[in-house]
Amino acid sequence: MISVFYQAEGLREIGHIEVEPAITIAQLKEQLAKLLKLDGELVLFVEDDEEPLGAGVIIKDIASAHGLKLHAHRCKEIAVAVTFNRKVARRIFKPGTTVAKVKKWAAIKDFGMTPDEAGEHLLQIVGTHDRPAPNTHLGTLVTHPDCQIGFDLVPDERVNGAPEAV
Repeated sequence: MISVFYQAEGLREIGHIEVEPAITIAQLKEQLAKLLKLDGELVLFVEDDEEPLGAGVIIKDIASAHGLKLHAHRCKEIAVAVTFNRKVARRIFKPGTTVAKVKKWAAIKDFGMTPDEAGEHLLQIVGTHDRPAPNTHLGTLVTHPDCQIGFDLVPDERVNGAPEAV
């Protein structure tokens, strides 16, 4: 059996199922669609990959010794906007893209921060106090047909230590 770890549309926690090594992506899609109760065309992505998996791909051919990390979604792409200092960066990402990858793109590539400066900032969903963990897939944050999300790039709140005991 092969362990498949997945995140999906509307599911923030990581799910897990065991599958036969010889099943195809098409068969896995059917299983996940039933499990997740999602209607419509489900697309599967390996974490941080740009292309969806083809229906005929066999699980054992793409799994590692530790299993397989996937993202299941009905959106094939997610429009992302990141705001920082009144500037907005926009780009299209795949649902299996991690929040860490989006932050790196926005902070370093688009806003010109150094890696150290970027490390002191987090992505926060616009209009909320929700700061998704770096390993969260974008697709967990949006639902079909609204395949878009906005973030603010905000300073990380640091605690510099406890006051001295009296």
